[in-house]
Amino acid sequence: QVQLVESGGGLVQPGGSLRLSCTASARIPSPSIMGWYRQAPGKEREMVAVITKDGITNYADTMKDRFTISRDDAKIAVYLQMNNLKPEDTAVYYCNAKVTYMLWGQGIQVTVSS
Repeated sequence: QVQLVESGGGLVQPGGSLRLSCTASARIPSPSIMGWYRQAPGKEREMVAVITKDGITNYADTMKDRFTISRDDAKIAVYLQMNNLKPEDTAVYYCNAKVTYMLWGQGIQVTVSS
């Protein structure tokens, strides 16, 4: 069974940066859409950013000036560059990919704290 595997999370100070990566564990058709979502404690999962196969991006309003999503279809990978991180960005971040079905990663913790 194909899985999405996230990496790059961790603890960072406010104002710092992290780059999340997500790759598929096996070869799959190029997903039509790939994206990042996050879920903070006590809150619902929310969209962070998505990117289509054509490179069209969409960001949550509170993150569009600080985060950048990109993808590498040769690697079946999606990335999230996060700059100027704030404590409210603390959450578990999930990647997903839409092929004929939706794939989700297991999630990776990002903690922004001094």
